[in-house]
Amino acid sequence: MTDDTTRAAALLRDHRESIDRLDAILVYTLGERFKHTQAVGRLKAEHALPPSDPDRETKQIARLEDLAAQADLDPEFAKKFLNFIIAEVIQHHKNQQS
Repeated sequence: MTDDTTRAAALLRDHRESIDRLDAILVYTLGERFKHTQAVGRLKAEHALPPSDPDRETKQIARLEDLAAQADLDPEFAKKFLNFIIAEVIQHHKNQQS
């Protein structure tokens, strides 16, 4: 291997190690988030509240788009990601009310 190839392989390994750590952070963060949304779902079920809150969802999407722009992340990607999470949470809330 050339020196350039060796350096590139080391850089690649370092990037991949960082990506792996960040993936773990994402998974644990989502796990924590869903613990809280499950608690919200139980409260909603106990008090006969609707499983979704469109006003809050709209505000959260706008907030996440702003955060994404600040983080140099595509706001459309962030919006799609949050919409996916919101849909999952609403489904969990509906299941808790059954």
